[in-house]
Amino acid sequence: MRILVLCTGNSARSQMAEGLLRAHDPSLEVFSAGTRPAARVHPAAVEAMREVGVDIGAAQPKNVAQFVNQAFDVVVTVCDDANETCPVFLGTVGRRRHIGFEDPARAEGGPEDVLAAFRRVRDQIAGRLADFVA
Repeated sequence: MRILVLCTGNSARSQMAEGLLRAHDPSLEVFSAGTRPAARVHPAAVEAMREVGVDIGAAQPKNVAQFVNQAFDVVVTVCDDANETCPVFLGTVGRRRHIGFEDPARAEGGPEDVLAAFRRVRDQIAGRLADFVA
């Protein structure tokens, strides 16, 4: 199964979802991208995923434009903005699904507060995606 996970910046939620899906089932072909990719993956996303044994430290944000001609069984949007601005895919898309999560990069406070927001969203993603792939 080929899955594309979309978000706006491809720096947190979609990267965490890609990592969790790959860890859940290594036979899945999982990719993530953004409608307006950030310069890098958020360090708190990397740390939150490391805590659950998933390494996304080498991941780089990608533009969804590089995927629009490819076929996917499922395209999942994980933020409202990406859901609203999702491009038309010229390749075959079996189904499209929106599973929105808050943006942990908008968390306020010190480093521990920000990391706590990333942990919370990571756990929400893990729970929703487990139901999704089951």
